[in-house]
Amino acid sequence: MKLHLRPCTITDLEVLVNLGRRTFIEAFEKDNKPEDFRTYLDSAFGEETLCKELQDINSAYYFIYMDSSLVGYIKLNENEAQSDIKDINSIELERIYVLAEFQGRGIGEWILRQVISIAKVKDRSYVWLGVWEHNPKAIKFYQRLGFYKFGSHPYFIGSDEQTDWLMRLDI
Repeated sequence: MKLHLRPCTITDLEVLVNLGRRTFIEAFEKDNKPEDFRTYLDSAFGEETLCKELQDINSAYYFIYMDSSLVGYIKLNENEAQSDIKDINSIELERIYVLAEFQGRGIGEWILRQVISIAKVKDRSYVWLGVWEHNPKAIKFYQRLGFYKFGSHPYFIGSDEQTDWLMRLDI
């Protein structure tokens, strides 16, 4: 199994929209109210939103490939593109998604090692992320890799206000 990252460009928009929607549905549809979920999905994973994000110099999307198969993606934010902290010494891992059929193969851990490498090259002192407080599997995964909770913030799925834990890994 050979894994690699490939930066996304505007020419990847349609694939990114489809992958983003699919992975988010797999992860969270069952835990949310249908109307709120659809509202969020249409907004966060709409072509217009993702097009703007792909053109933002402070955000970067990467596709994750296993051999030649697209298995997931990540989104990194720096500076003003960060959703909360906006610390120039950090990188936010806003999105990390692996397709359900490829989970449990160590891909998530490999991705986090790549994110840490990117942060080191950019001379950042930590990586942070938000994770839904009701996602114990993800929380346990991040804690196992050295992340710790340092706060929380509201996260809206449509009109439903949820809480994300803010987790940090010092590097």
